[in-house]
Amino acid sequence: MKSLRSLSGGDTGQVDLVELSDGTRAVRKRRPGAPPHFFAAEAHGLDWLRATDTLRLPRVLEVGRDYLLLEWLAGARKAPDHDQQLGQQLAALHRREAGQPGLDRNNFVGAVPQDNRPCPSWTEFLIQRRLKPLLTGPRVPSSWTPKFQRLFERLPALIPDEPLSPLHGDLWGGNVITGPNGEPCLIDPAAYVGHREMDLAMMRLFGGFSAEVWSAYEQHYPLAPNWQSRLPLYQLYPLLVHVHMFGGSYLSSVESALHQLGIS
Repeated sequence: MKSLRSLSGGDTGQVDLVELSDGTRAVRKRRPGAPPHFFAAEAHGLDWLRATDTLRLPRVLEVGRDYLLLEWLAGARKAPDHDQQLGQQLAALHRREAGQPGLDRNNFVGAVPQDNRPCPSWTEFLIQRRLKPLLTGPRVPSSWTPKFQRLFERLPALIPDEPLSPLHGDLWGGNVITGPNGEPCLIDPAAYVGHREMDLAMMRLFGGFSAEVWSAYEQHYPLAPNWQSRLPLYQLYPLLVHVHMFGGSYLSSVESALHQLGIS
């Protein structure tokens, strides 16, 4: 295996374009000292999402203790309908009913462990598996505990009754690349079954998705009433992840989201 060049990204490790012994090009993700099953969990998420036959994701070529080898999706110019394809494909993913929230194994979102043990309801999963585990740690203010408790008490009235969906789980603009035919391809999932607005809120959090993406999504899977009012709720999880990873300004972003939800 010969390393050709370093690739952009790699917040949790090194990402390189490599050439295999047969001349095939592949992407190698490395993280020396990675937690056990770190890359195996990502590989499982990629295979699980690919099995929905709705999105283009790289094929897993090989998994090691501290590396992952993936299909190289050589980039091209975006096809004229790239964004429409993306919206339509995300809608198709989210229309796949998927049963209980969670997944058959735990994984990671960025470098933060993600507990995917199933719960009887989405509300309980959101509280017990997503928000509560991130309310402790040196970067988390103790003043947040009562605020989040008030939020938890309000959740049943805030969340609409919708079927749950397979989720990418880390759907920001940097995890969408352009494939060899100009088509959209997704990478770096933190996959699980949950409410589709988790993916949508992440898309809104850091931007990078055009009006065409949203229009195509809405056309193929109309959004639930008042979905925009729930964006701060579903952005709390990725914001808390960023608090644990980076601290800093993400503390005030969490406070702002709580304020928008009427929690002070």
